[in-house]
Amino acid sequence: MSHNSIHWFRKGLRLHDNPALLAALEDCRHIYPLFLLDPWYPNNTRIANNRWRFLIEALRDLDSSPKKLNSRLFVVSGPPTEVLPKLFEKWKITRLTFEVDTEPYSQSRDKEVMKLAKEYGVEVIPKISHTLYNIDRIIDKNNCKPPMTYVRFQSVVKAIGPPKKPVPAPTKEDLKGIFLDIMLNEKRLLLEKIDFVFLQAWVCKFEKPQTSPNSLSPSTTVLSPYVRFGCLSARTFWWRLTDVYRGKKHSEPPVSLHGQLLWREFFYTTAVGIPNFNRMEGNPHCVQVDWDNNPEHLAAWREARTGFPFIDAIMTQLRQEGWIHHLARHAVACFLTRGDLWISWEEGQKVFEKLLLDADWSLNAGNWQWLSASAFFHQYFRVYSPIAFGKKTDKYGDYIKKYLPVLRKFPAEYIYEPWKAPLSIQERAGCIVGKDYPRPIVEHEVVHKKNIQRMKAAYAKRSPEDNTITKGVKRKATSILDMFEKKSKR
Repeated sequence: MSHNSIHWFRKGLRLHDNPALLAALEDCRHIYPLFLLDPWYPNNTRIANNRWRFLIEALRDLDSSPKKLNSRLFVVSGPPTEVLPKLFEKWKITRLTFEVDTEPYSQSRDKEVMKLAKEYGVEVIPKISHTLYNIDRIIDKNNCKPPMTYVRFQSVVKAIGPPKKPVPAPTKEDLKGIFLDIMLNEKRLLLEKIDFVFLQAWVCKFEKPQTSPNSLSPSTTVLSPYVRFGCLSARTFWWRLTDVYRGKKHSEPPVSLHGQLLWREFFYTTAVGIPNFNRMEGNPHCVQVDWDNNPEHLAAWREARTGFPFIDAIMTQLRQEGWIHHLARHAVACFLTRGDLWISWEEGQKVFEKLLLDADWSLNAGNWQWLSASAFFHQYFRVYSPIAFGKKTDKYGDYIKKYLPVLRKFPAEYIYEPWKAPLSIQERAGCIVGKDYPRPIVEHEVVHKKNIQRMKAAYAKRSPEDNTITKGVKRKATSILDMFEKKSKR
């Protein structure tokens, strides 16, 4: 039987390592590549212009030149449960394929779509390729519970074995002349974005703690948006790194590039296994904290008006470019929550969800819980300084001067603490603190000590069972953190 197939592109905006697409092409008479602009996302999530722009560019890379081909990527707006039945009838569809998505809305949506497809006599083939592993299998292997530490997670996946190898992109014969230009277009994209793996020494030596949060050019791969949207397959990335590592001395997880992909998988797994993962209330693994409700402080943080140049420069880069270094994310997240402002991590999660190019539901929620010491990481007394931390890698404040040009004429000794500069220096710099640039909204040395005590009190309220679990997690988290700090001091 020959099929009329829809391949529904969602996150997997690529042709390489796309097993669902290959399934759509088997015994296929007509194939319709489809992307749905689901109104649920802009209605229920926050998406700034930078991410819309990135998505549009990714879709253009999937699309083909209309002058050369008779078929293009179909982009349709509307709820999947309304649009797909109409297309099933219009195109006489007999098969629907898509990549598995583990997010809560995606799971409920896909359940409804599969129910509808059955009513229309349409075969549905979902395939796993957005993650390195089958997430449900990881949970099953861990006694039907998500591993709550990275170390435990590593043990589980080690027992499973390496990730499956990526499947090849469709050939000309598979595509029957429909996808040819799309494939060539994507090949160019891939060569541009993952050619870094040929910098073998850099890849082998890569250690996350040794990268800089405030370098003027990125000190990491900056591939996270491409992996988030599935323009680059995580499995392809993994095995290309394996090829580079083979026979050479190289860094290891958790600090290596393989380690970064495993962190991604870790948070995908915990997001599937923990209810209410993106909220404090109803989340059984999240410390319940009496966060303050301070709209003025939240707005100052969000709008880069805290009066701490390092924090404000990071938030300015985030708003302008949609990307900031992972350690910069650590600094501003700690500042907003347990470090200085004592505002809920859920509020920070919303801002990152809107502004980050690589905003990912599972990773965003997991990292905010980690950095607020609400889950996974419990060394709440280890606080990033909004002054000293940036100085470690940018003594002269070049990063601050780039993103906060109002401070560019301040001498290095005052660039992180401009409020300490004598008025004469402020006048020469053309920036009066309190007028041209805000004064600090909190006194760090006072509030972070107070907040440590507040976190201590929140932990004390946990049940004995929770505290027992925390002690075990705390020991493992400490060992990982100590490894990071030891390496960062080299």
